[in-house]
Parts: sequence; structure tokens; C-alpha cells
Amino acid sequence: MFTLFSSFLLSASVILHFHIKGLLTFGCFERENGPKTGASLSPNVSCFHSLINVQYSQGGPIIAVQVENEYGSYAEDDKYMPFIKEALLSRGITELLLTSDNRNGLKLGAVKGALETLNFQKLDLDVIKHLDKIQPQKPKMVMEYWSGWFDLWGGLHHIYTSEDMIPVVTEILKLDFSINLYMFHGGTNFGFMNGALAVGIPAPKPMITSYDYDAPLSEAGDYTTKYHLLRNLFSRYHTQPLPELPALREKRAYLPVIIQQHLSLWNSLHLTQKPLKSEKPLNMENLPVNNNNGQSYGYTLYETTISGGGLLNSKNNVRDRALVFVDKQFVGVLDYNVQELAIPDGKGRRTLSFLVENCGRVNYGKTLDEQRKGLVGDIELNAHVLRGFTIHSLEMKPSFVHRLETSGHWVSVLQRPSFPAFFLARLYVNSSPKDTFIKLPGWSKGVVFLNGKNLGRYWSVGPQQTLYVPGPWLHRGDNQVIVFEEQETDGKIQFTSSPDYGMTVDVQ
Repeated sequence: MFTLFSSFLLSASVILHFHIKGLLTFGCFERENGPKTGASLSPNVSCFHSLINVQYSQGGPIIAVQVENEYGSYAEDDKYMPFIKEALLSRGITELLLTSDNRNGLKLGAVKGALETLNFQKLDLDVIKHLDKIQPQKPKMVMEYWSGWFDLWGGLHHIYTSEDMIPVVTEILKLDFSINLYMFHGGTNFGFMNGALAVGIPAPKPMITSYDYDAPLSEAGDYTTKYHLLRNLFSRYHTQPLPELPALREKRAYLPVIIQQHLSLWNSLHLTQKPLKSEKPLNMENLPVNNNNGQSYGYTLYETTISGGGLLNSKNNVRDRALVFVDKQFVGVLDYNVQELAIPDGKGRRTLSFLVENCGRVNYGKTLDEQRKGLVGDIELNAHVLRGFTIHSLEMKPSFVHRLETSGHWVSVLQRPSFPAFFLARLYVNSSPKDTFIKLPGWSKGVVFLNGKNLGRYWSVGPQQTLYVPGPWLHRGDNQVIVFEEQETDGKIQFTSSPDYGMTVDVQ
């Protein structure tokens, strides 16, 4: 088996691994902040050493290296692509270099000396002719043949039928193209690793936790009709008999578990890092946490004091979604679509709180440079700018979850919870753990942690209604489940042996 390796894969990856400040890490490079490609770039030596030794020329499986992915959709610096290409060559990469773009990105995403490849789903012969014209007498390849599509919260689950897909793949092969399926196995955006979409819609929308993608292998690794049809098609181009299919992983619907204890977010703030006092709101990436590298993911809590009520205006400075509280009482939600809230009148000085969620960074298009999260500018009450903030970083890393377990002041479920809150339950597994899916009907929106690991977000708006749990994340005996819930709960956690991705729509 041979491997195509990408050094960066910025645009089409599910997430962007970077901070706006501090040390940036892209694939096998570490990059210090600076103006565009004027920034210094240094290799992760151990990463490159392992790659160089497994290139095809060294007897290994790597037959090609992709310089960038869909850079043509962004293309803010004409020096960037040559710079990255030379960085690869100077560090010992000798295999075929590639770039990968759609029709509109081919010109700006290319670099001299690298084979240009295509990304698409529906076959367009004009695009094929265009590639032949700009790159004659060269091998032809579809680097990303989109076997399905991703889903967005509040939308529908996308289906790309095998009846639509197989004829296109057949024609691609007849045209003497090589093909790489995106995705062959989509998997899961565990933790906070989902991305967001901002192209062709009024406001950015986050992707769901599942990246099932309607791919040939399902989120849980099961074979689909697409898989079997593709296997049959590809076998015609393979002279040797195909191996037997590996056995599928068993799935199990464990019995529901009842919530035992809960812990209000307000009573867990002492388990976070020391809060920052700031006259103005700071976006999460600029918070002095993580050795001054800033906060990457999760939530950030901003608190200030007010002396009256009135009209709260976010000035479109909430990234991406904020729960608003007055003296810990929920008032409403601010996001891209709702930018004003009525704050009730009250006596004396009161605490106004904004629990802001980073719902996922945009990973494609011209807005890559705008992915700051939290409060990214001023908030106004009655047209007066709010000042004097206390800011808590709530990245919800494993170390924080561990402190919740060991040092949190949990209270009995018999006491009424104060939202947002963490809820604790235990799943007992009395045999070899199996894959399963968590289902949370009656809950609203939040995050699930299993044995300290962040499974990902859930949201009742759908389409996704289940969270995939890999069997190896469970163990015999008690398994701890902590749910961070923003607004409501029905007091139990359910399990099922099959996923529920909600109502469907055909890919257009």
C-alpha cells in the first residue's frame, strides 16, 4: 500500500490547528508569527526524519507529497507556495509534489514543479479540458473526489447516493485519471475539532461532531453499499484477488444510566486558571493562558457589572454564540443572527455574564484570517460601551475534567441544578467493551466527556442525534460520563447500537 502525504492540508481539514498569536504549528513545520511568509519557518526535525526515511525512494510507502490543499481558495500571498515547496525540498523530500484545488482555485493554488490535481464531485468535462490545457502531457488525478458531504448544525444530513456516485467514478477511471476518495472514512470530529463553513451563506455555520460524510466506510467503520460497489469497480483494475473483508466491530446498546450528581458552572470556576482582569474584552486567542499562547477551543466567560437594564447590543462582536446572564439568571442568546437583547431592570450593581462558545473555525475561503473567537470587540448597553471585565478561560482540557472529578463540589441530583452545569453518571460495563452511540433526548446543547476524553458536542437542533463512542474508550467496570449542559436535561443518558443522523437531503 502506498501513501500520499500532505505537509499542510490547511483548507479542507476539519479544523485549523493554530493560534493567532504565539507559535503556529502546521503539519511538520513550526512557524513564528510574522507578516505573511516573512515569518520564520523551521522543521519539526523528528517529523521530517521519519518521513524522509519512508519515502518510496528509500523503500517506503510515500509516493507523493502534497504541498498545499485548496490554497487557491485563499491565495493571499504569491510567495507562499514557492516558499513551502522549497522548504520541503530543502529538507529531503524527493517524491512527486502535488497541489489540490477546485476549478476556480487552480491558477492561484499552483506552484511550478508540482503536479496540479482536481477536487470535485460532479463530473465537468470543461474542467478536465482546462486541466489538460494548463498542464498538458502530465498525469491526471482527482485528489479529492467527494464521496458525500459534511453536515452543519441546524441543517439536514447529506446523502450522496451510490446511484449518483458510481457512474461518475467509473467515468473518471475511463478518462485515465487516478482517484483519491474524500472521504473514504470520514470518522468523527472528537472534542472541539469540528470546523465551520462561511462560503455561500449569510453567516458562518459550525459543522456537526460526526464526520460520517456518507462515506464508503461509516463513522463507526461499517461497510456501506458504496463500499461494496466501489470494491467491485476497483477490482476490475486489479489483477490479483482482493483479500477477505475484515470483520466488523460489534455494537452494543447499553442500558440507560441515571444522572447521579451535578455541579454548576458557577461553582466550578475555582478549578480554572486564575481569571484575567481587563478593561476591554479580549478574544480567547489573546488570553494569557497556556504559557501566553492563548486559548484555542471551548468556552470563555466574560463578566462585568451593570447598574440598570436596557438594550444590549453585541455590535456583531460575538464569536460565535453567547449565553447571556444577569446575576446568573439566563436572559438570552447572542450570535451572528441575534445581536440585541433586552436586559431587565434591577436594583443596585448586578453581574452581566457572557458565556461565549467557539463553535468551530472556518477552514475554507477568504475568511481564514478572521478566526478569532470569544468577544472580539466592544459590547454596548444602551449605546454605552461596557468596560471592566473579568475573563475566565474554559478550554475544558483533560486536566480541567480531572479537577472536576477530584475537586469539584458535586451535589445530589435531588437538588435542582443551576444551569449551565456539569452532570455526572456512571456506565457499568461487565464484559469486553463494544462500540456504542450516546443519545440525549430531552437535553439541549453541550459537550460529553467519557473517562476524561472529550467525545464532542451535541445539540438538539440536529441533524445529528447520537455521539459515536469507540469501544476502546470504554473499560470493564465503571465508566465515568460527564455532560456539560447549557440549559436543560431529562436526567438520563441513553445508548444505542446504531447512529441517528436525523432527516436527510440529497447532495445537490
